[in-house]
Amino acid sequence: MSRTRPRLIHSQRLPDAVAARIARDYDTPPAPDHKLTADELVALARDFRPDAVLVTSSTPVSAATVAALPDSVRVIATISVGTDHLDIPAIVARGWALTYTPDVLTDCNADLTMMLILAAARRGAEYLSVMRGGWGRSLGMEEMLGTRVTGKTLGIIGMGRIGRAVARRARDFDMKVLYSNRRRLAPDLEQGATYFSDMRDMLPHCDILTLHMPGSKGAPPVITADLLARLPRGAIFVNAARGSLVDEDALIAALSDGHLAAAGLDVYRNEPHPDPRFLALSNVFLTPHMGSATLETRTGMGMLALDNIDAVLAGGPAVTPVPV
Repeated sequence: MSRTRPRLIHSQRLPDAVAARIARDYDTPPAPDHKLTADELVALARDFRPDAVLVTSSTPVSAATVAALPDSVRVIATISVGTDHLDIPAIVARGWALTYTPDVLTDCNADLTMMLILAAARRGAEYLSVMRGGWGRSLGMEEMLGTRVTGKTLGIIGMGRIGRAVARRARDFDMKVLYSNRRRLAPDLEQGATYFSDMRDMLPHCDILTLHMPGSKGAPPVITADLLARLPRGAIFVNAARGSLVDEDALIAALSDGHLAAAGLDVYRNEPHPDPRFLALSNVFLTPHMGSATLETRTGMGMLALDNIDAVLAGGPAVTPVPV
């Protein structure tokens, strides 16, 4: 391997186009055949002494991990928009650049959110179960009726890029959009949505509620039993943001007693081992944290991460540095 090229390690296999660029532009060890643990990442870094470390949200970079990495490192790039797997102060304290990949996954996450809304409202999990059981009989006019999405009122908590992309899609379903955010948006971003400074005041008006805000490891849940109780009976709850935002005991209780008609979930407090009670509920549509999982988006995220690494190693500012 050439010593004139920058040295890079990455924590898991990546889409073909991203892997090809890494092989072309960097000295790098063979791609791992599994997602590296933090200890494995440190061991590889100590052996290879990279200039850049490329990770995803599957490999946490704690303060202990940061302390154990070699001085050769100049930049840590995460292929994610979330940063709750990173100890940002510890990374900054070592003087390293830290980058992430916002914007690239906005449309894919919004698309998945609409899938969750539609599948939860139209009883997608139950329909699939019927078909996998062989169907077998015609269903009556009154059986297994879902909820029409068109014309309903959608509440969005967190009106950043993804929240606004969901709102755009919801308008195509003639949905009325309400939102709660840390601050009100400018009219050109608001696009007619109704703002609530206090989410508690918004919830009673929501037929469907969806979350689009960052999570923080160790922080108390935002969505509690009290907040779920403020939703009208028969409402639908959707979360494609972070599992840490939700009191799952309260959510399961609301789904079990019928206060919530259904839920669509892509994220969970304990990943990749979600609470088994969710799996036992027929009115929950579940996906395994796949908000960015399209070829186009995962490739775009990887390429942006490499753009960031290239910029930092060339002595310039990162393209998308993590705000600190």
